[in-house]
This record gives sequence, C-alpha cells and structure tokens, in this order.
Amino acid sequence: MRVVLGEDLTLLRDGLTRLLEAYDMRVVEAADNGPALLDAMLAHRPDVAVVDVRLPPTYTDEGLQAAIAARAKLPGLPVLVLSQHVEQLYARELMSAGDGGFGYLLKDRVSDVVRFVEAIRIVAAGGTVMDPEVVSQMLARHARDDVAGRLTPREREVLALMAEGRANAGIASRLVITEKAVSKHINSIFTKLDLYPAEDDNRRVLAVLAYLNA
Repeated sequence: MRVVLGEDLTLLRDGLTRLLEAYDMRVVEAADNGPALLDAMLAHRPDVAVVDVRLPPTYTDEGLQAAIAARAKLPGLPVLVLSQHVEQLYARELMSAGDGGFGYLLKDRVSDVVRFVEAIRIVAAGGTVMDPEVVSQMLARHARDDVAGRLTPREREVLALMAEGRANAGIASRLVITEKAVSKHINSIFTKLDLYPAEDDNRRVLAVLAYLNA
C-alpha cells in the first residue's frame, strides 16, 4: 500500500513512517507543509493519504485544505485526517469533499497502533472511519434534528459504531447483540434515511453522511 504522509513535526513524521512501513505500507513521500503535501498527493496518487490538519505556513487547516484540493483533482482519493482536537467543521468539510474513503481521527489514537493501522486500511479500501469523540460530539449536536429523530436510541448506537468504521461483527461485539440483530438495525436505518439499494452507492457511508452531516 502506497502512502503519502503530511506531518510537520520531524519526530512524529519519522515515527509514523517507521510504523507504517513496519505494517507493510510504503511511504512514498512525507511532506511537512501544505503546498508540498498537495504536490505529493497529485504526483504520487497514493492508495491513501495520512494528513495532519494543521501544517505550515499558517498552522491553521493547510493539511485539510490540501486534502480537499487533492480529492477535487483526484476523485476518490482516500484520505485519513489526524487532528489534535475535535473540530466538527473540519470533519464536515472532509465528508463533503467528494467520494472515496475518508477518516478523521484524533492524534491520540495513533498510540493504539493496531486500531490506527486498521483505520488506514479501512479508508484505503473506500470505507469511513470517524473518531469516537468526534462521533459523540456530533451525535449530541444533532440529537434533536429530524434525521436523528427518525432513529431509535439503539439505531443511533449502531450508526455511531458504523461511523467509527466497525464491521457488523465488531458492532455486535461492542453492543453484546447478535450479528443478525445488527443487520436488522442497519436495514432499518437505511429505510428510515431513505437509502435504498443502488449499485453505485455505499449505503453505510451514505448513512453516516446523512446523519453526521445533516
């Protein structure tokens, strides 16, 4: 798997490079600023980009904007964004930036190496991974919205775990229910959010988008 990395801190950039390569990923370029990151993504067309939100020169949202710009030119480019703090606006911007796998994790999650590597692979495969803390805050903000109001408390729990990138088996284990029950809840979610089968649509991703970006 070919990876472009965007991180300005030398120690963290080198550490992430070594970590990813230890898990059979090849970091084709590691950029330390927004413009260089955008050039790297466009030049290498990686299987996935792992990007820090705040990069030089202004340390605001250069990493995120570089990712959005790259996805505009390379539709479907998988991007996993890392952030020091929960920024709901950044998460929504990323979700709205075209098709393809995407993820938003707090940097603290990197310490859980297995989960972090799993998140990268999910995003590279076209899936969605949202940090549990981001999901929690967005769910709370939308708790009284019309979209949220259509779902039962259990369905909201299932959808929150879907947003974290968990498969049916993982959701079942977390909620201590059967996979059959999970499938039933997910089908109910699709129906309530008016997401019907279509060859070109990933309904799990669309369900997360419809709920979190309502």
